[in-house]
Amino acid sequence: MWKRACDKAAKCIAEAKEYNKQRYHKTHMEPEFKEGYQVLVSTLSFNKLEGPKKPLTIIKPIRKYLVEVRVTEEFSRKHPVFPVGLVKPYFQT
Repeated sequence: MWKRACDKAAKCIAEAKEYNKQRYHKTHMEPEFKEGYQVLVSTLSFNKLEGPKKPLTIIKPIRKYLVEVRVTEEFSRKHPVFPVGLVKPYFQT
């Protein structure tokens, strides 16, 4: 009986993983960042950032999940490489 319960639980977990994987890939689009694009960086985790938030220019994409940006004065003490999860494309209106 114990083995049957464990097998059923393992089957349910595998089905849930597959369902979530399909759902993620159906809706998720990995942004394509290229050199020269302007982006906005999320500053929620930065303490005491002052001044207007301006778009930053990408110097180069590093791998698929990181971008290096040209830092402005307000970011001068921050590392210039950010994960794409913190970066959004900037569109001028």
